[in-house]
Amino acid sequence: MDDVDAVQAQIAHNMLQSGDWVIAHLDGVPYVEKSPLIYWLIAASLRLFGVHDWAARIPVALAAILVSFLTYRYGRWAFGKLAGFYSGLVVVTCVGLFLFTRIQIPDVMLTASVCGALWSFQRAIDPTEQNPRRPAAVLAICLGIGLLLKGLIAVVIPVGAMIFYLLTTRQLFSRMVWSRLHLFTGCLIVLAIAAPWHVLATRRMPPYFDFTLHSGPGEYHGFFWFYFINEHVLRFLNLRYPRDYNTVPRLAFWLLHLLWLFPWSVYFPAALKLDYRSQDRPSRTRLLAVCWAGFVLLFFTFSTTQEYYSMPLYPALALLLGSAMATENSWVRSGTKVLGTISALCAVAVATLLYLVRHMDAPGDISRALEQHPEVYTLSLGHMGDLTLQSFAYLKLPLLIAGIAFLVGAISAWMVKSKHVYLATALMMVLFFHAARNALVVFDPYLSSRPLAEALLRAPAGQLILNGQYYAFSSVFFYTNRSALLWNGRVNNLVYGSYAPGSPDVFIDDQQFLSKWSASSRCYVLSDGDGIGHLRALVNPSRLHLVAESGGKTLYSNLP
Repeated sequence: MDDVDAVQAQIAHNMLQSGDWVIAHLDGVPYVEKSPLIYWLIAASLRLFGVHDWAARIPVALAAILVSFLTYRYGRWAFGKLAGFYSGLVVVTCVGLFLFTRIQIPDVMLTASVCGALWSFQRAIDPTEQNPRRPAAVLAICLGIGLLLKGLIAVVIPVGAMIFYLLTTRQLFSRMVWSRLHLFTGCLIVLAIAAPWHVLATRRMPPYFDFTLHSGPGEYHGFFWFYFINEHVLRFLNLRYPRDYNTVPRLAFWLLHLLWLFPWSVYFPAALKLDYRSQDRPSRTRLLAVCWAGFVLLFFTFSTTQEYYSMPLYPALALLLGSAMATENSWVRSGTKVLGTISALCAVAVATLLYLVRHMDAPGDISRALEQHPEVYTLSLGHMGDLTLQSFAYLKLPLLIAGIAFLVGAISAWMVKSKHVYLATALMMVLFFHAARNALVVFDPYLSSRPLAEALLRAPAGQLILNGQYYAFSSVFFYTNRSALLWNGRVNNLVYGSYAPGSPDVFIDDQQFLSKWSASSRCYVLSDGDGIGHLRALVNPSRLHLVAESGGKTLYSNLP
């Protein structure tokens, strides 16, 4: 898909081709706002399997499996085999993990590192642990890897959760606890893993240390300032430049976890009834999970937030839900009945949509039936607001599969007895995910520019120009492996790197575009949305030759 999906893959491809594994580049422009480990993992996958879109997705897919496995193992260690199985089942079949692993973001990898760190922390301070040095070392390894995945937040979340837990259990000043964590050795491990890249990147892009808390157009302060001050401090304070992001309202950010953990979130009331005060391992684990989830929610309550920022708390909530589901008390049975009611209502809603669109045609691709709302596209689910009733005419098969899934869930919740209902609910989610995957295939022309890239590969050679920002057509760069001139594209993520010394001059304005377009050499221009209108207003129609059109996006050439 366009946007961050293809951006991550193309950065990894660029690293393979250039041999520069320190500074990421997009269209030759330094791109230093993210940590590099996800690029390295994608690059390794591309090297191993070839440059394919499916190969670029393997690291994120494996990370999702790892999160589920870690949660299962953690739950089994803390609560027993059955509760561990349910904990892993919750993570692997919840809406949030599926939804936020459809795009190439490192948050699922961060979630694995946080889960590994906190399980290792609990094992290290557990009095029954014979060799605390080993889990303490694993804790440090997880923190170091996390720093290379997502930056300082990978340390802030687990350390914050640990401090909350130690405060709650009155162990914060316990000499025995800190001695079992082997802090000095742990710090050396963290530095050995994370420091080399940070040092190399800082040296590559001076000035080395700039702590100014302000930046604007045309200003350049080096890697250290942008990565640490701008991307961490100023982003937390909602003062980051450029402001190419949005934030979810606080109440919605909290309540959406009922959706992200669906269908298992119906068992939260049962989890509240569990024991959190005893000194045994299950109670201590539940208390740590509460501190873990609570710290994440509290931290992002005072920061800018995207819907997926809280993914690192999914294993914590899964542990609470899994341990509750294993009890099978009256609260759990009530939750199952609520799930049956919700599933039945969803099935009715799907059936209603299918009835309303039963006679509607679906010509072309789904972009014809969508309404664009670019003001909310800085949210990860911003495109959901583009849906119209007509658009569901293109989604009849996914709707049918989703309706069957909810019907299975409703019948199971009311008819299936004992713990088999959990397996039936998991089956419901597998069917629903299959429906969602089919829906993504329908949305592909709208969310991806692959058809335009394929048309470009078949067309005669020429200069490629992108009308707007890089992210809007990032999949073209991946599928064609070409560079381009960015017409009025000095915006958002590429602004800062464009002012770095040695950055290529790939940005052009209207006059420079017209000069190239009116020349005798062949050029191509990619446009979408308002950019298409601007192009047609600026260029003589006789010099506009449509090469391809897909998903509301166009590829024109200046020559027949």
